[in-house]
Order: sequence, then structure tokens, then C-alpha cells
Amino acid sequence: MQAFIALIALGVALALGACASEDDKEWMKLDGRATEADLKRDYTACSKSGKLDEECMRSRGWLAVSPGVPVEKAVAPATPGPPSGITNR
Repeated sequence: MQAFIALIALGVALALGACASEDDKEWMKLDGRATEADLKRDYTACSKSGKLDEECMRSRGWLAVSPGVPVEKAVAPATPGPPSGITNR
């Protein structure tokens, strides 16, 4: 009987461990125009191998966020000016 209880406890521990290790990322677009249908379409397209390809999601404009973690605003890269030492006269 003790072996049976130990086996059940082990099964429950493994099940809880598997749930806890699952990725808790959520996906959003910074422009806020994405719909649930957009997310489902892109998520399906980026999960062809059975595992989500995060780079594919990023290439489609999605940003991975974790619940409870603030999102930093995306900053556009600075526009390069003229090389230093050159002046416009």
C-alpha cells in the first residue's frame, strides 16, 4: 500500500512539474491592432514543427511578454547623420 501511495505522489509531482515548466509567454503587437484571429493564424504558421518558433513570431511583428513583467517600449533606431567632421556650409 505504501508503494502505491508513493507511486501516486510521484505521478502528481511529475504532472505539477511539467505544468510549471511550460512557457508562460504571452504575445502582443505594440501597435495594438492585432486581433485574436491574427494571433491564431501566426501562431499556427510558426508552429509547423510542433514547437513554436519564436523568431518566426517576432518576424511577423509579435513581441513575447511574460505576465507581470512590464513591457519596454520599442525604440526606433537612430537615423544616422553625416559622418563626424563634415559640416554643411
